[in-house]
Amino acid sequence: MKTPSATKPNDPPGVPARRAALKLLDAVLRQGLPLEAALGRATAGIERADDRALAHAIAAEVLRRLPDLDALIDSATPRALPEDAKARFVLRIALVQTLSLGTPAHAAIATVLPLVDGGPKKLVHGVFGALSRRGDTLPEIPALPDPVAIRWHAAWGDDMIEAAEQAISAPPPLDLTLADPATTAAWVERLGGTSLLPGHVRLESAHVPELPGFEEGAWWVQDIAASLPARLIGRGEGTALDLCAAPGGKTMQLAHAGWSVIAVDASEARLTRLRANIARTETKARVITGDVLHWSPQEPVDAVLLDAPCSATGIFRRHPDVLYRTRPLVIAQMAVTQARLLTRAAAWVKPGGTLVYATCSLEREEGESRIEAFLAEQGDFTLDPVRADELPAGVMPHERGWLRLLPGQVTPGGNDGFFIARLRRA
Repeated sequence: MKTPSATKPNDPPGVPARRAALKLLDAVLRQGLPLEAALGRATAGIERADDRALAHAIAAEVLRRLPDLDALIDSATPRALPEDAKARFVLRIALVQTLSLGTPAHAAIATVLPLVDGGPKKLVHGVFGALSRRGDTLPEIPALPDPVAIRWHAAWGDDMIEAAEQAISAPPPLDLTLADPATTAAWVERLGGTSLLPGHVRLESAHVPELPGFEEGAWWVQDIAASLPARLIGRGEGTALDLCAAPGGKTMQLAHAGWSVIAVDASEARLTRLRANIARTETKARVITGDVLHWSPQEPVDAVLLDAPCSATGIFRRHPDVLYRTRPLVIAQMAVTQARLLTRAAAWVKPGGTLVYATCSLEREEGESRIEAFLAEQGDFTLDPVRADELPAGVMPHERGWLRLLPGQVTPGGNDGFFIARLRRA
């Protein structure tokens, strides 16, 4: 399939959003780009915010339902369409609208037919019509892509696959981290949510800027799994390094826990968001633009939090594109980078200090294997075992002392996938 053209000025109403959705899917599935990174270019020229949001929603839902959508398409064609055929992409968009997003069938097909010409247009119309007449539906629980299901099954087994499929079937809840954990009960009542840990509130969904407490910086959005690495460092009065710090949730946690924080990230663009977050929450932190592979602090510190760059397969609930962009080679390359970062971060920890290593990954190569290799190489570090009373109810640390958080372990509402190890320097 050729890269879709830009939004056309003569598109009928509704078509620009579908054309943008097609561009987004092309960017993820053919070019290997993150969905969020492709959004600006794909929606260029679309003035209505609702249309830009619709394009994103369609593309994201296609990615959540892709194996099941393709199974339907293949059941209605005498020969399987090529994976990169434009007709397949357009049929995915039409079908997901009517079968998952509630768009009437006539509107779904009318707004995608202008995306194709000639024979493919007849094919799209015919296949869509045949599936509509058959009354086919999508399964309630989506299937994972085969390569991902095979990889995760080998690592984690049947229960994890079932939990992952359940996790991607519905929008995740909204987790908030409070600046002052002592106010948890008050904010639970005020926001109408629930709390799974002190300093945490979970909501079903909300428009964040309109929630009470946003403007005054009483809380910030942070998945409960992402809040655990800083929680495991705990309160302190010394200096803490937050490495790969953007967008700033962990920086704010550490600062509000009493630490003097130095936040380091290589991306100036991402640090712009971090600075906005710490300004809104009136958080005091020193912010540095620097690549941790080349930057160094002036002296060792009391605590280091390394939230290492990774495959990010643990955040597939909100970012289903990672299921298609992350391949074994990417995971292997990230593991090499993580090993280098971990070695550098360890050198900056004072004797007796704490090092927390974390990745939002569901791959052993980026978690368990990385820490086992590190401990074999670094004789002056030992695991400081995570305790069950530091975690949400029902979540248990591994017998080795680290935390492997798989989909569905935090209930109700689920969680991102994470690996966290807390280490102590002799």
